[in-house]
Amino acid sequence: MAEAKATQDFVQVKEIRDGIVVLKDGTMLMIFMCSSLNFALKSADEQQAITLQYQNFLNSLDFTFQIVVQSRRLDIRPYLTSLSERMGLQSNELLKIQLKEYINFIRSFTEGVSIMEKSFYAVVPYQPPIFQASGNGGGVASKIFNIFGGKTDSREQKKQELLTFEENRTQLEQRASVVSQGLMRCGVRSVALGTEELIELFYKIFNPEESGGVPKF
Repeated sequence: MAEAKATQDFVQVKEIRDGIVVLKDGTMLMIFMCSSLNFALKSADEQQAITLQYQNFLNSLDFTFQIVVQSRRLDIRPYLTSLSERMGLQSNELLKIQLKEYINFIRSFTEGVSIMEKSFYAVVPYQPPIFQASGNGGGVASKIFNIFGGKTDSREQKKQELLTFEENRTQLEQRASVVSQGLMRCGVRSVALGTEELIELFYKIFNPEESGGVPKF
């Protein structure tokens, strides 16, 4: 009987450091949260201008990037709880009645309709050269060196890995800057997610039923 794989085997993320997602194959990612743009409310001229800007932006790229739309059911319970607390503190009976009616309306409305919250992300990847990329520490060149009896000082190896990471990070940030500026010209604002925000994002992706944030241990 085949041994069941651990959950971690299905997750391609190796680590998250300095605002960068490192995959098991060595690929590095920067993720931007992007603002939305209501294209339908724009005039015909504005729509054409946005379309041309986006077309020029895509044609200027010599690398790939992803646009990800995440849809989650909006958890209205914290909002209702805050309203109930305010109602309890309200001394005006008329306002208290109005708050109670409003809470009941929101509760009954959301029970019959799923209110979805959409988030937009741009994912910019960078794949290091094959003789540099590593999923488990040490690139291909260092592994070949070790096979033929070479020994690498652990401190020197860590120093080299840090230097390599910074070099690759520079390449990734250059790509990320191009994408961010291109989206800005299309009227879409973007901000790079930091380490804590990335952890929160992936936690919610892999735990869609959890309404809170990352648990504290």
